[in-house]
Order: sequence, then structure tokens, then C-alpha cells
Amino acid sequence: MNAPAPWVRTRLRAAPLAALLTAVLVLVLVFLAAALPRALDRGADGALHGFLRGYGPVPTSVVVTSGLPSGGDPAQLLDATAGQLAALVGARLPLDPGGPVYGRRAVQPRSLPDPALDRPEGVAPELSLLYQHGAREHVRLTAGRWPDGAPDGAAGGEAVPVALSESAAATLGVAPGGVFDGGGSVLFPNAPSGPARVRVVGLYAVDDPSDPFWADAGCALRACRNLTPSHGPGDPPLAYWYAVALTGPEGVSGLSRWGSGAEDFWRLPVRVEALRADRLAETSAALAAVTSGPVAVRVTTGSGRPDVRIGSALRGAIDTARQRQAAIDSLTAVGPAGAAGVAVVVLGLAAALGAERRAAELRLLRARGAGLGGVFRRLLGEGAWTVLPAAALGAGLACVLLPTPRWLPSAVAAGSVALLALLAFPVRVVLALRGPSGGARSGRRRLVAEAAVLAVTVAAVAQVVRRGVAPAGAGVDPLLVAAPLLLSLTGALLLARLQPVLIGGLARRAGRRAGAVGFLGLARAARGGGRGRARPSVLPLLALVLAVACGAVGADVLGSVAADRTRVARYGLGGDAVVAAGLERALPESFLAAADRLPGVEVSLPVWVEDDVTMSVGGGASVRVNVVAADPVRYARLAGVAGRGRFDPALLAGGPGSGPLPVLVSGDLPSGGFSLRLAGGDAVEVRTVGTADGTPAVSGSNGPTVVMSSLAAADLLPRFGGPDRWLAAGHPDDAQLRALAERFLGPPASGTRPGHLVRTAAGEAAALGGDPLQASAVRLFWVSVGATALFAVLAVLLTLLRAGPERAAVLARLRTMGLRPRQGLALVLAEVLPQALVAALGGALTAVGCVHLLGPAVDLSPLVGSGVPTGLRLLAGPIARQALALALLASLAVLAEAAVTGRRQIAAELRAGDPE
Repeated sequence: MNAPAPWVRTRLRAAPLAALLTAVLVLVLVFLAAALPRALDRGADGALHGFLRGYGPVPTSVVVTSGLPSGGDPAQLLDATAGQLAALVGARLPLDPGGPVYGRRAVQPRSLPDPALDRPEGVAPELSLLYQHGAREHVRLTAGRWPDGAPDGAAGGEAVPVALSESAAATLGVAPGGVFDGGGSVLFPNAPSGPARVRVVGLYAVDDPSDPFWADAGCALRACRNLTPSHGPGDPPLAYWYAVALTGPEGVSGLSRWGSGAEDFWRLPVRVEALRADRLAETSAALAAVTSGPVAVRVTTGSGRPDVRIGSALRGAIDTARQRQAAIDSLTAVGPAGAAGVAVVVLGLAAALGAERRAAELRLLRARGAGLGGVFRRLLGEGAWTVLPAAALGAGLACVLLPTPRWLPSAVAAGSVALLALLAFPVRVVLALRGPSGGARSGRRRLVAEAAVLAVTVAAVAQVVRRGVAPAGAGVDPLLVAAPLLLSLTGALLLARLQPVLIGGLARRAGRRAGAVGFLGLARAARGGGRGRARPSVLPLLALVLAVACGAVGADVLGSVAADRTRVARYGLGGDAVVAAGLERALPESFLAAADRLPGVEVSLPVWVEDDVTMSVGGGASVRVNVVAADPVRYARLAGVAGRGRFDPALLAGGPGSGPLPVLVSGDLPSGGFSLRLAGGDAVEVRTVGTADGTPAVSGSNGPTVVMSSLAAADLLPRFGGPDRWLAAGHPDDAQLRALAERFLGPPASGTRPGHLVRTAAGEAAALGGDPLQASAVRLFWVSVGATALFAVLAVLLTLLRAGPERAAVLARLRTMGLRPRQGLALVLAEVLPQALVAALGGALTAVGCVHLLGPAVDLSPLVGSGVPTGLRLLAGPIARQALALALLASLAVLAEAAVTGRRQIAAELRAGDPE
């Protein structure tokens, strides 16, 4: 007798396409589940590294300073202490492989009273001495030699040999071989200044000034322009040159004599790229141990040095990074939570489809004596051969494509999805075989479950209304994550109850008209697509409502963030574009005319700004003010666009010579009649006609402001010179505006080079979103919205496949009665599209409810990149687009399913019973 065929092999061979589709679905879901934590980690790590790199090399280092040890070779003691510090600190923190930067520096500089040296404002230049280990390897000698020798006795006393940067030597007027006596310092006038001198033995140049080796020795690369301290109103600060000269190992001992003392220092740069966002708390604790904990004690007691001090600004930077991450975590969790909810529903739909397809087979097994446990084990083993390899492949792909050190969250997420996919079908079958097929008991259980969901949703909403959303920095708020899901679930349950009534009413209206296609389709939709269903299934509705609601909330957040960034940029600029001519310059008429004609410019105007104006305020008192002159009508429109300085242009009406000029003043100036005195001009009488809360032409708080009409002040404009600003509203192209400004105004300002300045709201908004943390969060929102749409399409397809066989049988019977193919397609559309449209409408209403309930307490500042008022605005555009997109996708899916599979299934039904 032949042995029975194995169950798993038989089932997989009987339905290879179903097994393949299940494997693909599991592969996609597990990959997304495993990739999400890894993508979050990569985004957080990249944002952390970019944020810390912005601090520079010195704040991200551990800095150790000490007094001078007694005895021994100073250079060798510095090397030995550097090795000890690297071992102690490196055991707690990842250090840069470039090694520590260390040496000895003079505590105070000395002036060089040589009259031949350059003195910008009559103050002698100052020079400080520095020994930095390894400096010889980071410079290129351009003249003389490196100061390797010991102090020499030239010129009647010991002179410390030093090397000076070529740039500093040219600035000060120093030549190689020069010997200079040191005098007192303007910064330390009371410090003892015994005899000391230096000899410049060589000049050097640095090929890479941005090398972290020179991070805290900038004045060793070039002469710095410093200011003397001011001791009173009549003692203005004076400019003088300050430079740092380098010594060799043999000249270390001479630094104390030159600088009235010296200190040893070690800077141990932390390797920022090795820090992880998920371990910032541990890193902060390690820094605390290094700066003020056991490591600091070992350094202090074991080095044998006096006055050891250990510090680092990295701990404060890490704490700031942790606050930034916590502030944005709560918002970034909303999108993935919605996508995860839709994915769970899709798995439930797939399990329901499989259970219905194999219902007859499984009932036969039960009739032949198979127990529920045996059926469950067989289905579990069958699913293991399909689910587990696909899950392993999906998790492996996520690990390969998104490498990251942390693996546990990814493994937990992938394992959870794989377990859910493995158990969904067997559990659904067991529940279907055990539970009643219908009746009052099933209806009561469903009613109880729906009441429980409604009660939980009401409690969550009441909690949100009572206490609001958790503030930024408090971590992920469960209410903010769960509220859209709960509201979507409640909306789907309500729609499942209302849909038969709504679509049934449409079916009755269609039944009164000629033609049976619309009536049949709507009648089937009202029954849930089949004879045995009294109402539509909740799972398809829940998937579609979740997809629309969560996608619409995410799109609303993204739209609000974009709008807030534009609003912040406009507020700071004073419009959508601004061109400033620069110091002591004016914008030519040719540029103004060409700029007005740029595409996208809706409102533009030249503005005169004069800041050297004195305004009398009565009683002999006066105050310095900024005077802004512009066309009042266009300026008022621009103020409305900028959101500050709004006013009625009729207030500034009036022509020249008609009495005191009407002006608007900022709130810190009094009202009444006053006089303005321009630089080198007569007094101009003005009268205040209102106040403005700012002016677009002057950014920031630059003192009191007076706004006047350029038409009324036509006689004054020649005293101002030409207009020095051009403001515009609209959508001018940033590149075109910059090219135009460079063509008419020359090169733009760069660093210390004067020139014009061009800024646009689009560029400023892009800069606000350029932070890696915000960019990663926004990118995650977009991915979540895309994944939600994909799952919604899968839900539509699974719904179509679930009702496909029965629909094909109905269409086959109707085909024998004269139904044409085009009418069959219309029947399918009439059956499926009403459900999708109702789900889209329900999801949109759910999204509106979520925004109204949660929006007032949501702080979008972490995503915007600047402080904005708390609250999520309701934007009709993003929500409507999500609902319409889902309806369009559902329509396309229905058309594709009907075109690809409908004819085959109908043909198979018509050939049923034919001989092979």
C-alpha cells in the first residue's frame, strides 16, 4: 500500500500561486518592519554626527590643562602624560585616531614695542608663544629654519627661537632673524614683565588651515585683529595685532619667562562618527566620569602634576542633542504607527481570504474527524515553509541595505511581523471552525466588541481634550500615536453599520430606473459582496479608512511644516525676496527695472533705509532711529505677506510740502509731532499717524523705526542716496535673482569681502529644513505615507480577490442571459467603488477629527527648525488629495483586476463540466 503524501508538499503543489503571493507579502512586510528601526537609527546617528560636527573640534574634545611639573624634560613629560590620558579616556570614550593635540603655551602675551612693526591705531602688537607637539609635520617652511635649538645668547641675553606664520610676519612687518624685546600687555597691565626676548628664526605656511590640529591655535596661522579693553565712555577701544609664534621642544622652558608663567594642555578629540544616538545617555555618563568622576580622580592623582583641570563642552552638546531627538520622536512615531496599523489589517485580510478559499476543504477535514488542534498544527507547519524563509530573506535584506550597529529593535520588529503572519491564517481558521456561523450570539459578540472599541476611543479623546499632547521632549506620547488608529477603527465600525443603509438606499433608487447593472452592483455592495453576508466586512473598510486617515494626518503635518517654514522665512526676510546693496552703496535703476520683470515677482519695491537719523522726543531729549522710506501701498502689501508691520497705507497719504510728514513709528516711540535730523541736514518735521509692530525692511530688533512714504518724502530722498534694498513678494527663482544681482551689482558678499546680499524665502525655508534630524523625520513621514498608500492598494486587491470567485460565477450566469463584457465591468465598478468612496470619505472625516482634536496641542517647532506657535492647522488640500488618491488607486485596481482576471474566471465558470 502506498504511503500518504506529505501534507505540506501536497498543499504547496496544489496552490503554488497562493504560496508565492503569501511569501511576497510576508517578505515586503518583514522588510519594512525590520528596515524601520534601522532607518530611524541611521537617521538619528547621521543627525547626531552632523549636529556635533557643527560645534567644531574643540567643543567635541576632552581638554586637560595643568601647571608645570618640577624637574625632568618638559617635552618628554608632555609625551608621557599624553599617553596616560589617551589610555584612561580612551577606555571610556572613542577617541579620534589622529591622537591628542598637546603642548605648552604661555599664560600671557607680551607686546612688541619695536616702532618698526605695524600699529593700526598706535597700539603695539602682541605676541604669545606656543609649543604644540607635532607642529613641524603640519607646516611648510617658507624661510629660515625650524626653531629646534635651545635659547641662544644673541643680542645680550637669552632669546627664545620661534617660527612665525608667513601671513603674520607680512602683517606685522617681521623678517627672519629679527630679535624683539617683550614689553607689557594691554590685556594684563598689572602682570610682571621681566626681561624676555624672542628671535624669529623661520617663517612657515599652513596648507590646510581647517585641519583640526589648529582648531584652538587660529592666531598661529595669521595675525588676529584685537581690540583693547574700554575703560569708560570716553575711552573707545583701539585695534591692535595679536599673533602666536611656535617654538620647538628645546624652547619649551622659555615659555614661562615670556608669558609670566605657562601651562601644559592636552586636547583629546572624541571621534564623533563613533557616537550613537541610542547610547547618548551612556556617553553622557562616560563624559561625567572623565571630567568629574573616577577617571578625573585617577588623572589628578596619578599624573603628579599641580592644578589639573579636566573639562569638555561635549556633554552639553550631547544633552542638547538628546533634547532635540526627544522633541521630534513623538511626531515621527505617528506616520509609522499608521502604516503598521494598515499592514496588520492587510495580514488579517490575507488570512480571511485564505480561510474562505479553503473553507470547504477544512470543513471536510472536520467532518472526517480532524480535531482543531490537528488542523491548527497542519496549517502552522504549512505556513512555516512559506512564511519563515520569506521573513528571513526580508530581515536579511534590511540588514544588508541598512547597516547599523543596533540589531535588537529590528529583530524584534521582524520577528513580530513574521509571527503575526504565521499565526494569522491558522488562528482565523480555528476561530471560524469553532465559532458559530451566524445568529444572535455572533451579533451580540460583535456589538460588545464595537462598544468596547467606542468606549476606549471616547476615553482617549477625552484624555486628549483634558490634558493635551505631551510636550516636546517628553518622549513618544501614546495618545498621539494611538488616537488616529482608534478614531479610524471607530469610523470603520460606524461605516460598516451605515454602509448597508446608505448603499441600500442607492440600490433602491437605481432599481426604479431602467437597466439592472447598477441595481445589481449596488445591491451586492450593500450585502458586502456576497449572498452570505448581511453587512460588509470590517477589515476592508478598516484598511481603507486607516490608510486615508493616517496618510491624510501625515500629509497635513508635512503641509503645515512647509507652510510654517515659509512663514518663518518670510517673517525674517520681510517678504519672499530681498536684495541688499551693502555698505555705502545703492541699487541702480537698471537693476530695479530688471528685477521687477523677473518671473514670479508679484509685488516689488525699492526701499530707502537710513540709520544715521536723530529724532527729538521732547524735553530736549533725542533718540537714534532707523528711517524707512517706501511706496506706502506696495509696502503695506509686502508687510501683509511678511506678517509684520501691517498698516493702512491711507495713513501715509499726502504729498511733499503739505506740512509735517506723516510717519509710522514702532511701539517704543511716543506719538505726536517731532523732528528728524539727518546726518548733515536740517531738521524735518514729522507727525506720527500710527504704530507698526515692525518693518519688513529692517530685520531683527535694530532699534526704534520710523516709516514714511517715499512719495511724500521725495525732497528727502536725495539726502538718503539711492535705494539700498529691493523687496519682493511672489515666487521669484533664487538662482535667477542671484545671477541678475551679480550681473548688475558685482560679486556678492563673502566672509570679510563686502558686496551685495541676496536672500529668498525659498532658500531660507530650504535652509530651515536642511538639518539632518528634521530632514530624516520628514523623509520618514513621506515613506510612511507611501507605505500606507501601498497597503491600501493591497487591501483593495485582497478585497477584490476575496469576492472574485463568487463574482465570476454571478457574471458567468449573467453572461448566459445576455450580459455584455462592458456591462460586466460596470457591474464590478458599481459593486466595489461605492465601498472605496465611502471609505475614502470616512477616512477624510476621521483625519479632520484627528487634526481638530490633536492639532491644537501639537508643537511642530522640532520639524520646522524654528520656534512656531503651537498647533496643527487643518489644511484641506493634503487631506483631499489623500482621499482622492485612494479613490483613484481603488478605481485603477478594480479596472486591472477586472481586465486581467475577470475574463479568465468567467471563462472557467462557463466551461465548468466540459470534458477535458
